[in-house]
Amino acid sequence: MSSPSASASATPPKGALLRVLGVGFGIAVALGSSIGAGIMRTPASIAATLPNAWLILLAWTVGGVYSLLGAWSLSEVGAMIPSAGAYYTIARRAYGDYISFLVGWTDWISVCGGAAFISLLAGEYLGDLVPAISGHTAALAAFIVAMLGLLQWRGIRWGSIFQNATSAITACVFIALIVAAFAHPRAHSSSFTPAALLPTGLALLAAWVLVLQAVIGTYDGWYAALYFGDEIVNPGVELPRSFIRGVVLLAAIYVLINAALLYSLNLTDLARENLPLARLAQIVSGERGVVAFRWLMTLILVSSANAAVLAASRVLFAMSRDGWGPASFASVNRGGTPAIPLFLTVLAAIGFLLSGSFNRVLAVTAFFFVSKYLLSYLAVFVLRHREPDTLRPYRAFAHPWTTAAAVIGSLLYLAGVVAADTRNTLYGSIVLIASYPAYRLLRKNVSAMP
Repeated sequence: MSSPSASASATPPKGALLRVLGVGFGIAVALGSSIGAGIMRTPASIAATLPNAWLILLAWTVGGVYSLLGAWSLSEVGAMIPSAGAYYTIARRAYGDYISFLVGWTDWISVCGGAAFISLLAGEYLGDLVPAISGHTAALAAFIVAMLGLLQWRGIRWGSIFQNATSAITACVFIALIVAAFAHPRAHSSSFTPAALLPTGLALLAAWVLVLQAVIGTYDGWYAALYFGDEIVNPGVELPRSFIRGVVLLAAIYVLINAALLYSLNLTDLARENLPLARLAQIVSGERGVVAFRWLMTLILVSSANAAVLAASRVLFAMSRDGWGPASFASVNRGGTPAIPLFLTVLAAIGFLLSGSFNRVLAVTAFFFVSKYLLSYLAVFVLRHREPDTLRPYRAFAHPWTTAAAVIGSLLYLAGVVAADTRNTLYGSIVLIASYPAYRLLRKNVSAMP
């Protein structure tokens, strides 16, 4: 991945971020945000739910196509309104203050919860690798978050260089595993040889829906460059390139790594593996390969946590810049870091870790998490109608057909989330209602819309 493509020696003015990032960082943060705990565990659960290798690969391909449809749509509104607020800023332009307020703070909370969850997994792996510190998982996770915060406080260049390096290592690890798996002789028939009974009728449809939900959730994060619209040198060009190239690379990695797993393991063994990628590493390089891969998985998770902390701090910064928080929150330090939003993001993630509440936070905010997809794709239609003459550096490919397909896919995905977890969706609705008084209280401080 390339390093920042430009530099700025002057201290940025209060409220301004540094435009020093390029498309290399955009792709790196997409990989860092997406490749994490999901791909490490999801292939096993998918094999147990849908015991057919070709249907599994089809599911990963469909997930890639859905993400690409989203990338084309998000490229238009992202390039049109590049901002650190990401989904919040798009929602504000398309739907007004209240919906954007909901999108912004629920996005911030859910990304903080995600950073806590990812850091906890990194702490678990680290404890397994170093017995002397095992049993202190939460403390290790809190330490990881705090160190990432310290690194990012030094400036966006430090955070971006770390992200570029760790994402490059991640891509190389997966490519090496894929090549080694197909080069290694099989000891038994692969999963491409039919063995398990496949469900039929409604049971097959239900299994397919569950698998697609898991796959799309694993792809989530491809849009991460959206959070850095104020820091990318030429967002009108480089945001679309980051989205589209990031999705294509991610889809290639996911489809090929699953093909490698299905080639090397039979479906029964794959479904039983807690960490199927570690098992693949053992097949191609022995026990030493497992240890090395676990170290690399820890690094991959830390990379993912770094991307989450970077993104969350930008949302809080953008909302404060618009008046939803104290003016001091909308200032940056000499390195181009929104220091107070970063501190609050780290504090929130550590709070979720120490309280053990991040699982509930992620479950309750899942409804909002999926809704931001839908709202951003609908925003293409809303803004084309409302602002037909506004400059659009990028226009969604094959609009309105691809955008409509992304909207329909998001509606189906949202319906699946609601059906799968009705209780937490209800809690999310209660949070939605309870947020209105806070919105009314803070609204008087909001600056006028541009």
